[in-house]
Amino acid sequence: MSSIADNIESVTRRIQKATVEAGRDVNSVRLLAVSKSRPAAEIRAAVAAEQYAFGENYVQEACDKMAELADLTGIEWHFIGPVQANKTRQIAENFAWVHSVDRFRIAGRLSSQRPPHLPPLNVCIQVNINAEDSKSGCSLSDLPELAEAIIALPGLRLRGLMALPAPAQSEDELRASFRHLADLQTMLNQTPSINGIMDTLSMGMSADLELAIAEGATWVRIGTALFGKR
Repeated sequence: MSSIADNIESVTRRIQKATVEAGRDVNSVRLLAVSKSRPAAEIRAAVAAEQYAFGENYVQEACDKMAELADLTGIEWHFIGPVQANKTRQIAENFAWVHSVDRFRIAGRLSSQRPPHLPPLNVCIQVNINAEDSKSGCSLSDLPELAEAIIALPGLRLRGLMALPAPAQSEDELRASFRHLADLQTMLNQTPSINGIMDTLSMGMSADLELAIAEGATWVRIGTALFGKR
């Protein structure tokens, strides 16, 4: 049975290989270890293997782990699940990134509740890239207006876009979804108010990270390949 350290090494090799094959800088893609539902001991083992960025979906679970791992330095916490309005203060106070902002009300609360002694909260807009009724995310038609509004919020730093493509797609369909997200970011970056500041595409998971990297991913969110099935 592979250790977490072995799995991190294996996934890192996959990322580096895919990045080189895409003709990109080998340091242009970062690994986000999806640690939701995993015990703090497994995060501790990952940190020992020099993995420091972790993605969590559930606020209270994440805060409990933060307290348990408070003796460690260098951990960067990312919130990647749906953001509930009654949880925004805890998220604003405890996380460095939020990948799943999908409406202005949530963005405004995160901005106003970000403590002044902390740097602006890095955020990605979650886009409902395949227009699925069952999935969270900003619609394609609302995306430009939301991006423009977030830019004006002092407690936030708009970094880019995130998407969870529809499941059971072919490789060509997945690549098209990833490419569509990248094209949307390129379009937004050409608007005067945004002016190229968006530098992040959060897309790709254990089974499809190579496809996502080929289309421009800068964060790949990996859980199963690191920690095993839940």
